[in-house]
Amino acid sequence: MVARALGFALALVGLLLTPMAGAQDKRQAPTKYQAADALDNGRKVNAGGASSLSQGKARRANFLNERPSPDSRYIADWVVDSGDNQGMPFIIIDKVGAMAFLFGAEGQLRGAAPVLLGSARGDDAAADIGTRKLADVRPHERTTPAGRFVASLAKNLRGNEILWVDYETGIALHRVATSNAKDRRAQRLATDTPSDNRISYGCINVPVTFYENLVSPAFTGTNGVVYVLPEDQSARKAFGSYDVAAREG
Repeated sequence: MVARALGFALALVGLLLTPMAGAQDKRQAPTKYQAADALDNGRKVNAGGASSLSQGKARRANFLNERPSPDSRYIADWVVDSGDNQGMPFIIIDKVGAMAFLFGAEGQLRGAAPVLLGSARGDDAAADIGTRKLADVRPHERTTPAGRFVASLAKNLRGNEILWVDYETGIALHRVATSNAKDRRAQRLATDTPSDNRISYGCINVPVTFYENLVSPAFTGTNGVVYVLPEDQSARKAFGSYDVAAREG
């Protein structure tokens, strides 16, 4: 696992992002890369589950020296083998392990980092949550929805760059928000356990250096795919995926 403490001092720099950037920035229009008719933006899909790849050598994701969870490896291998990312960079969000794995389009790991997630357990978003005020989001509704999302960079209403994950439900991936000192978000990212990483209203908070050095460059000028792994059902059921190892025989 990437050393959690490395570079996290930069995360203490005051940021203007709100605790749930997506919820308060819902009215910000998507960028040109978010054309829904062309890219199924923000839509959960069951793509590639019944793959036609019945022959040929299986392809796998390269995690380098990282030790991902079995589900993270399972989905990353399936993405690469099936081509589900459609030639775009992709991110695996492991909610149980509170980790993000960023890959290039070819399936080579570019970096990994701990993440902060919605404080409530669950894989679905409450109805109309993306249109509500932050104060109207009840504690049990503060989930990070699972699914496959076509994501792209945009600006929130304060002019800060974010990665829209699911525009409809107001979920974004952004630099860790440190405006509320009581949340101790930067400190939570620096601990060795995922047990204290559930604090947001649903958005995915990442270390400043991870966002600026890896996420932003990877998604500049292109869309990408974010796979948020479920915690209440199997990854196979959530994505309609297949076992690459089994395909190899």
